[in-house]
Amino acid sequence: MVVVLIGALLIVAGVVYMAGAALGRGRLSDPAPVRAAPDRSTPNLATPGPTLEPRRRGLGFLGLSQNWPGLLMMAVGVILLLSVVAL
Repeated sequence: MVVVLIGALLIVAGVVYMAGAALGRGRLSDPAPVRAAPDRSTPNLATPGPTLEPRRRGLGFLGLSQNWPGLLMMAVGVILLLSVVAL
């Protein structure tokens, strides 16, 4: 039972670590959001402005070199869970 709990904890910790690392690498929004005037229409999403997406991030935050601790925690957790099933 302890092995199952440790395995599940490692998987959750790996996911939380990877999410925290991805969020910590970039700005998620502009510091002061600009309010649109009520008579103007809201801008199109393709136009620059305050958004929740950082500029020019790309998919580099999904790389193995930056996420290996989280992936290692999840892999050890999966191995622990599979070792209990194999018994």
